[in-house]
Amino acid sequence: MIQFENVSKRYSDGTVAVSDFSLRIDSHRTVALVGSSGSGKTTLLRMVNRMVDPTSGRVLIDGDDVNTLDPVKLRRSIGYVLQAGGLLPHRTVLGNVATVLRLNGASKASARQRALDCMDQVGLDRVLASRYPGQLSGGQQQRVGVARALAPDPNILLMDEPFGAVDPIVRRELQNELLTLQGELGKTIVFVTHDIDEAFRLGDTVVVLRDHGEIAQTGTPTEILTAPADEFVRTFIGADRGERELTVQEAGGRSVVVDGNGRTIGVISR
Repeated sequence: MIQFENVSKRYSDGTVAVSDFSLRIDSHRTVALVGSSGSGKTTLLRMVNRMVDPTSGRVLIDGDDVNTLDPVKLRRSIGYVLQAGGLLPHRTVLGNVATVLRLNGASKASARQRALDCMDQVGLDRVLASRYPGQLSGGQQQRVGVARALAPDPNILLMDEPFGAVDPIVRRELQNELLTLQGELGKTIVFVTHDIDEAFRLGDTVVVLRDHGEIAQTGTPTEILTAPADEFVRTFIGADRGERELTVQEAGGRSVVVDGNGRTIGVISR
């Protein structure tokens, strides 16, 4: 379990990134933090692994204040996936995936085998093991980043807009793969995104943020879609967009789903 207790972050120039944020994230669940620039979502994410220390308040993992933990050991125990992958360009795919394993003292042979297994897990062909990040597509680079994060088998996985730099088709594929992995592994995932549709697709719980980490609404995707807390949330989730207003119509003896713009978007299976 991850718990934020009244955390704030103020920088030396007076800039307030986060102000008095509290949230509990239960184990084995995916929580999506969603908001625009200035909402503090990445700052909050980085508080979990002490890439950022709060000015006040506490972040707890299973009851332990992260500020009392060794930051290097903490970071090596938590998976972290960045938008651009954060891969080491001078290391091969295999070397990148095995990085944390080797830092944690694993032998070269065991690290290699675990890295190959993780490549399998995220859908990376082993033929890519000897290639370098610059020789990969954007989607392949992101899969390497996910494999590296999973390699030490962490309980917690932090994901900072990991699919934001790839095209829509690859993004959908990566989202599907993450859903499959989470179903198999049951990690505690904190997922940061500015895309509300991605948050609704991936999050068990979605936290909609205003500026400075103020929570506008927390709930399941269904709860937020059916009962937006206020006009800010309604606007942010696009509650007034035609594609959000779905109806069921009969066509050719089948029940089809039609959006508010009159476009058929799916067929109901019986």
